[in-house]
Amino acid sequence: MRIDLITLFPEMCEAVLSESIIGRARNKGLVEICCHQLRDFAFDKHRRVDDSTYGGGMGMLMKAEPIALCFEAICQTLDTRPHFVYLSPKGTTLTQEKVRELSRLENIVLLCGHYEGVDQRVLDLYVDEEISVGDYVLTGGELPALVLTDSVCRMIPGVLSDQICFEEESHYSGLLEYPQYTKPAEWRGMEVPEVLLSGHHANIEKWRREQSLLETARKRPDLFKLAELSEKEKEFVQRNGIVQEDKSL
Repeated sequence: MRIDLITLFPEMCEAVLSESIIGRARNKGLVEICCHQLRDFAFDKHRRVDDSTYGGGMGMLMKAEPIALCFEAICQTLDTRPHFVYLSPKGTTLTQEKVRELSRLENIVLLCGHYEGVDQRVLDLYVDEEISVGDYVLTGGELPALVLTDSVCRMIPGVLSDQICFEEESHYSGLLEYPQYTKPAEWRGMEVPEVLLSGHHANIEKWRREQSLLETARKRPDLFKLAELSEKEKEFVQRNGIVQEDKSL
């Protein structure tokens, strides 16, 4: 997979994407990530990529032409048209399901917005979808692009040491992850649940599933109401004072 970032701050993006798991994945050739300086595609003497908005109003808007030229250059390099994503607070919220969907693609281009956004014409002509990382506003699209890149890359085979590393994490299965513990078994008067010390794998898996259900019900009821529960699991959550809403309503 190759991911291209169109940004005003490529050094910032490289600093993050060259470290830890994603950095090692790049070094191994499991994923290719290229960060493009948008100003390289602005041809006035000041390399400006923004201008005032028609109709008045506060702030500046990113111009269409530098973005279009950068995207077209990427297409020419790849000899194909990649999936083009604009990181925008107006986009659909990034979910694990969307991450899985994007991880199946060969090429993705991420546009990092700034100022008051991007000229609508470049969005209409080139962008395939807009994605948001949450209902809040940031100073630029770099942080959302880094979040998306990290979440997608770790789904690529070989990036993590084992597939189970992400299959048991929060959101992968639609539930939050169960509580976890490490040594020592007793710390400041608090003990690790006995079942985790038992060595009984079936009981441990049952406990983990039940704890995931409770964690999700208490912290993310919106996710819990979508979960598929067995009859025994429904009885378990009811004994713990939790009732799952009827999904058919």
